[in-house]
Amino acid sequence: MLYHFFYWLTDGEQYAYFSPLFRATMAIILGFVIVWASGPRVIRTLVKMKVGDQPEFDHEALNRLTQSKKNTPTMGGILIVASILATTLLLADLTSFYVRLGMFCLIWLAVLGGVDDWMKLTAVRRARTRDGLRWWEKLVFQVALGALLAIFILRAGEGNVGEATYLDVEATPSPYYNVLSIPFYKHGIVLSTSVFVLIAIIVLAGTSNAVNLADGMDGLASGCMVVTAFAFMVLAYVVGTADLAEYLLFFHIHGAGELAVLCGGVVGACLGFLWFNAYPAQVFMGDIGALPLGGLMGYVAIVTRLELMLFIVGGVFVVEAISVLIQIVYYKYTGGKRFFRCAPLHHHFHLGGWTETQTVMRFWLLAALFATFALASIKLR
Repeated sequence: MLYHFFYWLTDGEQYAYFSPLFRATMAIILGFVIVWASGPRVIRTLVKMKVGDQPEFDHEALNRLTQSKKNTPTMGGILIVASILATTLLLADLTSFYVRLGMFCLIWLAVLGGVDDWMKLTAVRRARTRDGLRWWEKLVFQVALGALLAIFILRAGEGNVGEATYLDVEATPSPYYNVLSIPFYKHGIVLSTSVFVLIAIIVLAGTSNAVNLADGMDGLASGCMVVTAFAFMVLAYVVGTADLAEYLLFFHIHGAGELAVLCGGVVGACLGFLWFNAYPAQVFMGDIGALPLGGLMGYVAIVTRLELMLFIVGGVFVVEAISVLIQIVYYKYTGGKRFFRCAPLHHHFHLGGWTETQTVMRFWLLAALFATFALASIKLR
């Protein structure tokens, strides 16, 4: 809204001074302020609603370590989702199809996560009071969303969906809309429609669930998400700016630069949430925050054609997800033996003697290293 008001006020003459990167920076500040200011009231409301978490693990020692976290209010991710929506509505170009599709992705996964959280915390089903949605039920909605987003992203890239911005009223095809960018390599791979849709589904479902798995310690997921979203804020701006993309040998996607504002909103919201989620946490994120955060990063990666880069930027989330897969497979084929003390990986180190604060800080450092390496690779093409 502010973007449109500013453009109307200046009659478009000062557009260069209100670029996506500047508005993304403002989104970081505004997103932080919104969560920081509204956090105490929302936390008090969650406490009154008695939606306290009851962490239960298939490991007696871990249950003892996390005993102090019982009854800490969860579903605090609603703060993050509301902040991202507010900053996007205020600072992004709402005529951008990619921005509107991003908000759709955010709301879809927030509703899915909210339903799952609520079912876990209340006696919605007599026989399943603590289970929430089954894994395949969540996966169905994630797969459906991934397929929908892929189809609309393809149509937008072909120019069948108008990018009706003030600067470009006509639909503008993006010649690289279906090209998979490969890190450290200036050429890409042209994807067929079916392969594009399949990759989109895997990326969106994978990132959504990976962030959810990492949300197991105070500040872990939110801190790592700050780093990941900031890196993609920069990458989205580069890919969406024709001159920069050409100079740095990236595939230019028309209109993708507006997603930098969306990523800036994620950075600010997670920073604000970290104010209350840092050890000892006053509130937990819950699925209502973790699922949309991961899915949103997956969506940005799909639009910018940087799916493989996401595996580097979000290296911590990837490692966490892989550790769970290794644990499941190893447990199944060894007759009940464990590869890790407990999965996801952060619990393995916690049980190994690291304090919770040490584990979180070291994972933050790894997240920063992964993101730094990914951004440094911009010139290694």
